[in-house]
Amino acid sequence: MNILVVGSGGREHALCWALGRGAGASDRRVLCAPGNAGIAAHARCISVGAIDVSALAALAESERIDLTIPGGEAPLAAGLVDEFEQRGLTIAGPTREAARLESSKAFAKEFMTRHGVPTARHRVAASVAEARECLRGGEFGAGDAGAVVKADGLAAGKGVVVARTRAEAELAAVEMLEGGRVGGEAAQRIVIEETLEGREASLLLWTDGRDYRLMPAARDHKRVGEGDAGPNTGGMGAVTAPDVLDAQTLARCVREIVEPTLEGARADGLRFRGVLFIGLMLTREGPRVLEYNVRFGDPEAQAILIRLQTDPAEIFDAVARGRLGETSVSWSEESSACVVLAARGYPERPETGAHINGLGAAEQLPHVQIFHAGTAPAPGGGYQTAGGRVLGVTAAGPTLDAALSRCYDAVARIDWDGMHYRRDIGRFAEGKNAVNRQS
Repeated sequence: MNILVVGSGGREHALCWALGRGAGASDRRVLCAPGNAGIAAHARCISVGAIDVSALAALAESERIDLTIPGGEAPLAAGLVDEFEQRGLTIAGPTREAARLESSKAFAKEFMTRHGVPTARHRVAASVAEARECLRGGEFGAGDAGAVVKADGLAAGKGVVVARTRAEAELAAVEMLEGGRVGGEAAQRIVIEETLEGREASLLLWTDGRDYRLMPAARDHKRVGEGDAGPNTGGMGAVTAPDVLDAQTLARCVREIVEPTLEGARADGLRFRGVLFIGLMLTREGPRVLEYNVRFGDPEAQAILIRLQTDPAEIFDAVARGRLGETSVSWSEESSACVVLAARGYPERPETGAHINGLGAAEQLPHVQIFHAGTAPAPGGGYQTAGGRVLGVTAAGPTLDAALSRCYDAVARIDWDGMHYRRDIGRFAEGKNAVNRQS
């Protein structure tokens, strides 16, 4: 079986690693476009851009690819699945229209409202005047109450502002709509939401549009600094553990969110075959959807896939062919964690080119997997930094504390000039205001 993974980050490294462990791995050839230095140990990396849809389809044809797995949201928003299906190529992902559940927050909010999926109250604004009218109307709180302001489109983790006051919310609206805060077409419209309070969780699942299989629930850390300080990032760490979603809350999420979402997609004619990521806020009134993503999160993928016992190729193939109902998925009973090691300056202006020390020693530790997110071969051997998030140190264990201990034991062996990471992964302050994120 020939498999193509599309992307170049830690999530794609974890996918390639997992594909190399499956029951059919010995008879499998894995390619990754464009890949990275760490992925090259598990797959043949091809220098084709992740959003070069035509070139990726041509690659799949020339290499006789049996199954393609997109890693990130950008190729899906660019119509990768549509192009592949037009050419008769097998791919596990949603079409461009279905991917709007992530690529347009306004589209997602309208979808949730139409199908009764619980979410925060919101308004959509296409101008500063509309935004001010909304914020000054008291819809999201009396007096000087703040709100969550989000760019409508994909913004690489920079399109969300949790404003504590109305003045901060108005400023965010001006910066997004007129000041180029996000850039491109992402902020031609903005979504303004009430601020929710509670506990965050991420619920991911595979679906072929009809059937679905849940993954272990995860929680992540988006802020760059300990204690949730500093700007949002793509993600500084994630965990899975039994207390992320208790059985009763999980059942409610399935009943009120997962199944209405999939039923709504079918009713709207959205062809969704792939991974659905549901960002949740567990409020006193019940679970609320913060966002949809139409693919694995990063670093949630690392923490989740390390617990997967079923061959992922079997799952993704069943998803792509509409046969997920015939497939069972099994997981280890452990907890897991991923700690991200980042470069100096991340997330604003990360430095690159620093030589990474101690990686070999860390990789020798039992129960630990290290996934490359932003690395390149270093002159003279080894690896150097080539991005903001550089490595994802990942481990599973009988308890979350055990998994975290294994992660941080490995982290202590790695070093480069400017390396930084959070020392409080898995330690969550409860009851804080939500940060609805775009990963």
